[in-house]
Amino acid sequence: MRRAILKKFILVLLAALCINSVIFYLISSHMILKMAREDMTYTIEMIDRLLDYEDESYLAVQIERMEEFTGADDTRVTLIHLDGTVVSDTDTSTEDLDNHLSRKEVKEALLNGMGYAKRYSKTMGKHFLYVAFQSHRSDMILRISVPYSGFSEYLPMLLPAALVSFLAALACAFVFTRRFVDSVTRPLQDIVSELQKVKGGNGELHFSPCPYQELNVIAETTMEMSNNVKDYLNRIEKEKQIRQEFFSNASHELKTPITSIQGYAELMESGMIQDEAMKLDFIRRIKKEASNMAGLIGDILMISRLEAKDAQVVLSDVRISPLLEEIAESLKPAAAQSQVFIHIDCQPLCIKANVQQMKELLTNLVGNAVKYNHPGGQVWVTIREQDGQMVIRVRDNGVGIPEESLDRIFERFYRVDKGRSRKQGGTGLGLSIVKHIVNFYHGSIHVASQLEKGTEFMVTIPLKWE
Repeated sequence: MRRAILKKFILVLLAALCINSVIFYLISSHMILKMAREDMTYTIEMIDRLLDYEDESYLAVQIERMEEFTGADDTRVTLIHLDGTVVSDTDTSTEDLDNHLSRKEVKEALLNGMGYAKRYSKTMGKHFLYVAFQSHRSDMILRISVPYSGFSEYLPMLLPAALVSFLAALACAFVFTRRFVDSVTRPLQDIVSELQKVKGGNGELHFSPCPYQELNVIAETTMEMSNNVKDYLNRIEKEKQIRQEFFSNASHELKTPITSIQGYAELMESGMIQDEAMKLDFIRRIKKEASNMAGLIGDILMISRLEAKDAQVVLSDVRISPLLEEIAESLKPAAAQSQVFIHIDCQPLCIKANVQQMKELLTNLVGNAVKYNHPGGQVWVTIREQDGQMVIRVRDNGVGIPEESLDRIFERFYRVDKGRSRKQGGTGLGLSIVKHIVNFYHGSIHVASQLEKGTEFMVTIPLKWE
């Protein structure tokens, strides 16, 4: 890349120098021609003032003497009648000259008083510059001509200087171009080098700032993309670990009731249990374990549906106050058994949502507040509308949650007090389901807790979230 940029830059420079040389040649040729015309015009006007037109027979002698005035052997002075007849010429006999009326410079002189022409003279065998002037003192046209080679006359003198300056400009341009190319390619090489360092690994990218903002943008974008890729890979790895833990915990949670069911069934099948009351007790335990399995599988399916956001969810207008009353009624037996009192304060709200999801959300929050409480404890459920959102607060004065567990309570199967949780029952997926439901409705959930003082959950869900 470095060589390609340098090569193209030099080619562009050479083209620019060549174009500049052509322009210089054209402008210089024009200036030389202009200066020659002005000098010749001045000379011919002076000759016109010096000539005595009264004695026409003496004009030829006067014209002959003009060679001394012009000071050059190749300079010709010609005197022409207005009809084009040559009266006298300093270099050629008038008998050998034809009528000059058709000459360009003569035509222009007759029309404008002054005429110019540049052409090859067959008589002299050279290129000449002609200037014709119509005399104001007689009916004559004075014409002066000098050999004219234009800019080529100065080439032998200017060519060495032009060549030296051309080479000097090329050398300076090469040096500065090389430095410029290095300043551009070095940051790109650093970027490539850094990318090669982290190839196949998780190394950090470090780029030094360069003078060109565009290259800094490339470096910053590369670092940002690298960080995004690393974050994505870390997220995939974390999700992989979560899935592994989930399947491990789900297998463990399912294994316990299956083992119990299998044990009770084998005892009954063996005929060792003859007492009818004990048989009924075993059947009740089998039904309870089967119910626990069904609840666990239902919760797992609920989380799966919530994670698959493209799944079909039937929405309707859900009246929160009657739903909360229904949930409180269903929790009364558990609350009575634990000697916990539930206090409800709910505004008449209506939200566009799925009834089952709202029921799961409120049941898990209120149920946990009842489950993890002291005998004689209190649970306060408050639901209000605030700034177009439904704000749910569930507060209790129960056992509380350790500070180190607050960040993990929404993980699947995580239990703060495993012994108490086993005794109270449940799948360990309740708060995980709550978190998924809140995220599904683009809401937020916050928890504050102190050991032996109680816990408060605050859920905020937009009333119009679609």
